[in-house]
Amino acid sequence: MGPGCLCSSPSPRIPATAPPPPRRRLHPSPGCALPGPGRRGKGRLSSVSGSRRGREAERATASLGDAMALWWRRCCFSRAPAFGSLRSLLEAEGPRLGSGSRAGRAVGGAEMHYFLGRSTVLSFPKIRSIFLRFHHTTTSRTCSCSKTVTDEKFKDPFKLGRKDLKNLYEDIKKELLVSTAELREMCEYYFDGKGKAFRPMIVVLMARACNIHHNNSGEVQASQRSVAIIAEMIHTASLVHDDVIDDANSRRGKMTVNQIWGERKAVLAGDFILSAASVALARIGNTTIISVLSQVIEDLVRGEFLQLGSKENENERFAHYLEKTFKKTASLIANSCKAVSILGCPDPKVHEIAYQYGKNVGIAFQLIDDVLDFTSCADQLGKPASADLKLGLATGPVLFACQQFPEMNAMIMRRFSLPGDVERARHYVLQSDGVQQTTYLAQRYCHEAMKEISKLRPSAERDALIQLTETVLTRDK
Repeated sequence: MGPGCLCSSPSPRIPATAPPPPRRRLHPSPGCALPGPGRRGKGRLSSVSGSRRGREAERATASLGDAMALWWRRCCFSRAPAFGSLRSLLEAEGPRLGSGSRAGRAVGGAEMHYFLGRSTVLSFPKIRSIFLRFHHTTTSRTCSCSKTVTDEKFKDPFKLGRKDLKNLYEDIKKELLVSTAELREMCEYYFDGKGKAFRPMIVVLMARACNIHHNNSGEVQASQRSVAIIAEMIHTASLVHDDVIDDANSRRGKMTVNQIWGERKAVLAGDFILSAASVALARIGNTTIISVLSQVIEDLVRGEFLQLGSKENENERFAHYLEKTFKKTASLIANSCKAVSILGCPDPKVHEIAYQYGKNVGIAFQLIDDVLDFTSCADQLGKPASADLKLGLATGPVLFACQQFPEMNAMIMRRFSLPGDVERARHYVLQSDGVQQTTYLAQRYCHEAMKEISKLRPSAERDALIQLTETVLTRDK
């Protein structure tokens, strides 16, 4: 079935649709009545006949949909503390879905169906299709067999960015030239070409999209490509340091640097990669770019400290989790996108578009990563499953599951340190709708990223960045 099929079954691992109904339904808050057709006339239309009955039913259905959407917004998030804080957080910092747009109504309908226990919801590809038609970026036609055919100009991002990423890892290794053979081997260990190169891909596509928006030039400048290289180097250095902090034994399907060479040498290797990235950054010779990308390093450190701590107050946990997620993951993508936009276009509005796109995609990427920790096996991930629980971390699926199983609060506060805590917590998460809720939140961030990038002039690169949001949601490793 096509990506826009309304009746297609979601992936058993990561649902690409809005989540199915929770096992334990959230009830409306006191004093808030569930809207329904039976308020007047006891829910019957027996006095209406023929065509009039049909028209009345259609009007009742439409008004019921609006009422249910309104009820959902007023009631469902007010039931649980974390949902309430999440709602206010999303209003202040996260995706703001306009209720007046077609896309906003589509997502609102998906939310409504989810909380009212309906099974037929709009899939993410369908929401994307509606959104694209609304912004006139591509054309779609839906046939009677529910297959959606999309315009060919909607490019595969990895094919489109391949030219600019050719010899990426060879160029990174040139930045890491050292006389000591062991240090060189350690530093080059993860630059073997087997990574996803997700961050450099976003950076070069954003560079092209911004260049086209400014002066219709699709070529990536040398300084913009340097930002892509620097982003991958900073990311890899953070992985080396994370593995030391977490005492990890596998990464990308092979042993970690700290397991092979020891923790002390691993720390030094990460430091060296970071210093080489700083030298490459200084070589660009733009103080604004240096300031923007230096913020990434500060955020990485602050994010790690946030991860080492925890919040006793349930209302603050989700805000703490999302702030940590931004600093550790999304900041690098957001600021790298902003850097190439500065190099390619003088308009501050474009800089903000690039930053917001990177921020929202980066948060969605990490949310799905946290989902995969519960839904994928170690062979697929290239690292141990349930690793976050074993490290004492309460990620999105755990925080959502805690609303259905309050007994998890004690485990969260003791960081799953007692025997059996990890297994019990995993069981609760899989029994709850935590995975689906986290996936749905990632969809909302991707929707916001789509809305931002669609403000740029139409181009194949811009469409590829939109396509990339779906890739983030449907990946399995």
